[in-house]
Amino acid sequence: MDFLGKVKEKTADGRLIVQCSELPEIGDPVFDPKENKVGVVKRVFGPVSAPYASVETKDAEAIRTETDLYTKRGNKHGKDKGRSRRNRSLPRVR
Repeated sequence: MDFLGKVKEKTADGRLIVQCSELPEIGDPVFDPKENKVGVVKRVFGPVSAPYASVETKDAEAIRTETDLYTKRGNKHGKDKGRSRRNRSLPRVR
């Protein structure tokens, strides 16, 4: 797991604002220190040198501010993307 950053604030609509150490990708899953899934990255904003991420969670009240959060970055491109191969054998129509 990669270190994402620390929780700085909780919003009224149940999202966590995380000050990131590195730039995350939108859709990355987010975990707490015990490797329990907390949510997913929904938005990245702020300066490139010190970005922030908005993490959508089901229960934002269970997570305290200044909690360390982590992410698992998977390969979203290539063979493990889950593309269907059934249409590849069909000829192209021009």
